[in-house]
Amino acid sequence: MGKVYPEIDGRLRTFIEAQPVFFVATAPTSVDGHINLSPKGMRGTFVVLGPHRVAYLDYHGSGAETIAHLRDNGRITLMFCAFAGPPKVVRLHGRGDTVAVGTPDFAARLAGFPDPPDLHAVRAVVTVEVDRVSDSCGFSVPLMEYQGDRDMLLANHSRRTTEDLVVYRATKNAASIDGLPVF
Repeated sequence: MGKVYPEIDGRLRTFIEAQPVFFVATAPTSVDGHINLSPKGMRGTFVVLGPHRVAYLDYHGSGAETIAHLRDNGRITLMFCAFAGPPKVVRLHGRGDTVAVGTPDFAARLAGFPDPPDLHAVRAVVTVEVDRVSDSCGFSVPLMEYQGDRDMLLANHSRRTTEDLVVYRATKNAASIDGLPVF
């Protein structure tokens, strides 16, 4: 049976920060729009900023649905699953916003990450004001062994200049698959 918590306490924080992968779900306001669910990972890209606030680094990728959906309505859910140890699933529901690379508040948002990986290809910082914290059993989540972070995303973007990434955002990340503006 799941439980709802008043905040991200020390025990939940420890669990959340120990997970090497988490999932981000957003949806546009339109009922005809596509729901987006994205896996995220890489050590150092997620932080708990307080009992009701978390953030993660958003890297350039094939799409930018999360940013578009947050601009549209702000709704977001993050999910953390135990793939090792006792079974548990933790969900953080809330309202998110983004601060894009190159904007005045970007450096201040980055300061919340004590040990981030290479920042060259970071597209934005996503911050979530958490209004619901819950867990569930996770009894059917498989046991899996963590072997390490993949380096492909960072290696791929290391070949791009800062100017290349500006063009990438303007061309490949200009709109969501439903046509919502991203930046």
